[in-house]
Amino acid sequence: MSSNPQTRIPAPEKEAASADGRPELDVSVVIPCLNEANSLAFCIEKAIAALRSSGLRGEVIVADNGSSDGSIEIAKFNGAKVVRVAERGYGAALKAGIAVSRGEYVVMGDADDSYDFGEVPNFVRALREGSDLVMGNRFRGGIKPGAMPPLHKHFGNPGLSRLVNLFFGAGVGDSYCGLRGFSRQLYDKLDLRCSGMEFALEFVIKASQIGARITEIPIVLWPDKRGRPPHLRSFRDGWRSLRFMLLYAPNWLYLVPGGALLLLGFALALWLLPGPRQLTPRVTLDIHTMVFGVIFALLGAEILSIGAFAKVFSYAARFDRGTVSLKRVLKRVTLETGLLVGAGLFLVGFLGCAWITWKWIASGFGPLYAIRQILFWSMWLFLGIQVIFSSFFLSMLGVSRETFIGDYDLN
Repeated sequence: MSSNPQTRIPAPEKEAASADGRPELDVSVVIPCLNEANSLAFCIEKAIAALRSSGLRGEVIVADNGSSDGSIEIAKFNGAKVVRVAERGYGAALKAGIAVSRGEYVVMGDADDSYDFGEVPNFVRALREGSDLVMGNRFRGGIKPGAMPPLHKHFGNPGLSRLVNLFFGAGVGDSYCGLRGFSRQLYDKLDLRCSGMEFALEFVIKASQIGARITEIPIVLWPDKRGRPPHLRSFRDGWRSLRFMLLYAPNWLYLVPGGALLLLGFALALWLLPGPRQLTPRVTLDIHTMVFGVIFALLGAEILSIGAFAKVFSYAARFDRGTVSLKRVLKRVTLETGLLVGAGLFLVGFLGCAWITWKWIASGFGPLYAIRQILFWSMWLFLGIQVIFSSFFLSMLGVSRETFIGDYDLN
């Protein structure tokens, strides 16, 4: 066990804010821990040494998630403040540690000694220069041999980072890096909820949604000293991350595929309305393809409706912070607007079907050959019904326009 270095951690009874209301500490280093006896002391010593050498006023907090290997005693012996966290999970531990932290800035990092806590002053420097969130980038700084599995290095982490940038415009190269720093002001605005590994993604996603200033600094990833299998499970946690991003991106999960299906289906139905279309001497598209076109259009409309429900819910529950577009829509589109649009579509389809029915009656109820016309006008009629009932359900969600008027500026 290492020696017990003296720290700059204030006594628990000491007030955390100075007379002018500013935090008395510059930075809090928060380390989540679950059975990290082999490596925890190194992390705490490096963090404390970095605080001393840089002159930063700080504290080291170990958020323990139920360790049974002596990690708690090691943390206390080496000068860290220990917070016991009953709820299991990476995010739960971090949230508990951050809740009791007293620094103007927070730097969080894993307890397996794969990150160098000597980098803490560099994170604080970047934050003081105007960044709200400073991410470590392991791919720019260097990944030592054996520090990251090849699957994570070449596929998992780069792939997840590309999706985060595509879905949310985060502009980060290492979205899952566990060493990062942020301002207390930003953290208090984000309303983070995830208790598991998704906490890391939720942080980046919500920060990008409110326009936070995100920067990256190169860091080195070292082989860990945990001496046990990692808590991370590649495929399970990879799927959980992908699922989480899709739930936060209703545009990509619902609106893009729904809109594509609706346009494709409508185009097929309209194209085949006059009659069969011969693509090649052996390939002819006929009424069977038109049936699929009508189904695609109705399915696309249904997916778009679910997407609208998801977007309204995500705004109401503060999952989605990009409020400008929905605020504009809600100011212009009411229940009555949806009912009028639905009624218009229904009326067009009803009149088309009525016209076909009248011709059938006039022919003496003989054989009905207008299958294409029936499919086409029925599609409009069913789309109108969908819009009407979807409009009622959106109204039943009970989300007022004022819900989305909140100011999320960081200034």
